[in-house]
Amino acid sequence: MLLSLRAHAAVAFCAANERLAEYSVSYVVDGDTLRLQDGRSVRLIGINAPEIGGRARMTEPYAVQAKRRLSALVKANDNKVGLQLGEQTHDRYGRVLAHLYDRHGASLEAQLLAEGLAYHVLIAPNLALADCLTQAEQQARQQQLGLWKEVTFISAQQLSRGGFTLLQGRIQSVQRNRAGVWLELGHSVTVNIPLNALPYFKDQAFEQWQGRRLKTRGWVSERTHQQKKYAKWRLTVNHPSMLELQ
Repeated sequence: MLLSLRAHAAVAFCAANERLAEYSVSYVVDGDTLRLQDGRSVRLIGINAPEIGGRARMTEPYAVQAKRRLSALVKANDNKVGLQLGEQTHDRYGRVLAHLYDRHGASLEAQLLAEGLAYHVLIAPNLALADCLTQAEQQARQQQLGLWKEVTFISAQQLSRGGFTLLQGRIQSVQRNRAGVWLELGHSVTVNIPLNALPYFKDQAFEQWQGRRLKTRGWVSERTHQQKKYAKWRLTVNHPSMLELQ
């Protein structure tokens, strides 16, 4: 009950500002994806829940809890959800990208974040709830709820594979080109702030970031077919809330 009250306080400001059409849910896939009865798959905007195992992959910590919690939230709303589509409405897998709400207008993403069952992530142009979802996650971090009890940011030296990663390192150099800003962490790892995301970093003196320690999160990809002078691993960041400078 106490956890529920804390989470409610954190997500109140993420509420929908209008009544949304409700859609029936067939089943919950995992902590950030569900299937509607009309056949559409919906990926929740603004969060990334731990992965359920399969095909030789291990189930990540709190993946089962995240799925169960999203299932419970949906069930408590008579297996219906309100959808608010993102500016980008579909991902490359054909899934609908949307914010999900219960009948009272409460954000399901904010609920999961506030309980420490997902990470807050932002991918442009779907940045509408960036600030409120950041605050929801911050509460879980401060109280060390859920996955924040034991989460660790790996160093650039430890990075050896792609996928969603919590990454940290010291910024060795800062470069600019037509693809945006590049924060080189050494050990063949770079963080890219793409050109279309730079307006969200208004008045930032990137050159002064050199030498500072950085924590970030997102999907790491291997930069194949690149010249050897370029970093092998890239993590793309679309919003300032995805970076923590120390």
